Amino acid sequence: MTLFSEAKGRQVVSTSTADTVGKVHELVVDPATRSVLALELKKTASGDTLRYTDITAFGEDAVTVAGADAITEAGEDVAALLGKDHHLIGKRVLSSAGDDLGKVTDVEFAAESGRVTALHLESSEVSGQRLLGVGSYAVVVAAEQ
Repeated sequence: MTLFSEAKGRQVVSTSTADTVGKVHELVVDPATRSVLALELKKTASGDTLRYTDITAFGEDAVTVAGADAITEAGEDVAALLGKDHHLIGKRVLSSAGDDLGKVTDVEFAAESGRVTALHLESSEVSGQRLLGVGSYAVVVAAEQ
């Protein structure tokens, strides 16, 4: 499992040219699928978005892609989830029952699939399967049953 804090700043390398084609700036989470939809990149020549499905591998030292052409401008679905309102880290976590569970300190995901596996809070952890929504005020998770 990989943490968002570990993924940010990682180099994106083309497997066809062995050149660095970008650097991970932010991870874009789709709460509907509870997974990373795309990477927001910095220092690219062709755009700022790399869809997770276009990643060849998410390794410990670098993210690899087949070529720089996988990096584009954000499509409509990704653009709708960009920006501070959709970032998880630092947001208050509320349960669907209205309980304040703390703030998100980090997010854990499966590098091979992008699936969010856990939200790390200040003094506890919440399964990524409980993620329901991310908004400007809070992250909402399903109440424990």
